[in-house]
Amino acid sequence: MTSTAIFWFRQDLRLVDNPALNAAFEQHDCIIPVYLHTPNDEGGWSAGEPSLWWLERSLKALKKALKNRHDLLLQIRKGDAFTELEKIIHESDADAVFWNRQYEPAIVKRDEKIKSKLKVIGLYAKSYNGNLLWDPWQIENKSGEPYKVFTAFHKNYLTQPQQDYRAIVSAKKPLTKGLKNNLNVSDLGLVSSHPWHKKLNGLWEPGEASAQDQLNRFITSYLVKYPEERDEPAKNATSILSIHLHFGEISVRQIFAVTQDLKLQHTNDVNLMAIEAFERQLIWREFAHHLMFHFPHTIEQVFNPKYSNFPWQDDPEIQKLWQQGETGIPLVDAGMKELWATGIMHNRARMIVASFLIKNLGQHWLTGARWFWDTLLDADLANNTMGWQWVAGSGADAAPYYRIFSPVRQGERFDPQGEYIRRWLPELSGLPDRYIYTPWMATADILADSGVKLAENYPRPIVDLADSRKAALDIYKAWKRNQTINIKKYVE
Repeated sequence: MTSTAIFWFRQDLRLVDNPALNAAFEQHDCIIPVYLHTPNDEGGWSAGEPSLWWLERSLKALKKALKNRHDLLLQIRKGDAFTELEKIIHESDADAVFWNRQYEPAIVKRDEKIKSKLKVIGLYAKSYNGNLLWDPWQIENKSGEPYKVFTAFHKNYLTQPQQDYRAIVSAKKPLTKGLKNNLNVSDLGLVSSHPWHKKLNGLWEPGEASAQDQLNRFITSYLVKYPEERDEPAKNATSILSIHLHFGEISVRQIFAVTQDLKLQHTNDVNLMAIEAFERQLIWREFAHHLMFHFPHTIEQVFNPKYSNFPWQDDPEIQKLWQQGETGIPLVDAGMKELWATGIMHNRARMIVASFLIKNLGQHWLTGARWFWDTLLDADLANNTMGWQWVAGSGADAAPYYRIFSPVRQGERFDPQGEYIRRWLPELSGLPDRYIYTPWMATADILADSGVKLAENYPRPIVDLADSRKAALDIYKAWKRNQTINIKKYVE
């Protein structure tokens, strides 16, 4: 008797090292691969348009790979997840459903309900870890509690037993049952009719094959310089694997397989330092998911309850200038322009634009988190939440609130020739290096010779950096003393 399993693709749009898919292949004769588009299940955090653009192309690549490698047709549906699964079960007489776990709070609750319902109607339902090195509940401190400090979490990770990181490729088994009501990827309406996304077409190539190419490119060309250059926004020194990781086009296990092989091959201390620095960032990603799973409220509320009454502001006009990269602070504006043009932003720039929004402009961290969520290709709820709360000072193991990044000093330190500024703000490209981060300090003659007209082709600063820094610290000190303060006094 032939057994049939449904494999439910989610944030694991790959065929190699896909634990749930591999288990389905091993245990069943027929496999029905399914993708369900269920934005209403995401608890108010449905993907923004850039992420949907990537998703459409990743699904097309996956559909092609399934057909070529396994002669399988990806079944595409949209609507309520359980309702659509139930339809496919009736159409196929499937007796099992497999999937890899996600850790977003709304998805965790939904999946628990779906697993229970499937079991009630007599199906075998099994989920696997295909997204992390270890499930969040597998890593705990000596008291059996979740970690709240990254250094201790990182040390624990380094003591965990070595896993077999070898990539597993599922065997080829054809689908033998035809199904009704299948959709095309284009039927999901993921990409709007507005041509805004055309700018992304020549920059990115979503899909599993591209993820592997990007990993190989990073390892061979950039990893050795990673510790020294990863903070320099003008350099191509980061892996740019975050998008592929979010969509599961590559697994973190596959990446660790490569880095562990490199450790065996290289005894050079410099190379080893680069590998370990890169692996530390991957474990930082694990920490983000650890926190989101154990403290699900933090996607919208502060981790540290002391910050629940902090007097953040809500000024839509200021927020819009920040979003559009029109603040008059070059490093901030360059970061926001890069985001708008490419769908990503350099990690160092992310910290700086976040600090400026929260502390110099006094706006709530969730305002920035929502904007990043809507505009980033690599919008990941765990990473996004932890990053913004870290800058705000309200997160786990966060930077203290009084740590305020100076966009001027950060630029002079990490991009002293202003390459990043000139790339994303060409209107400032003629300025001497000395004034590239402070055009408002240049003399009228220098501005004229450089073709810069403040308030015409580049805005004047919307706040004074020194005054706004002092205001942020004053607010913080008054808040710590639990005094009543006049917010307008500090932000006007």
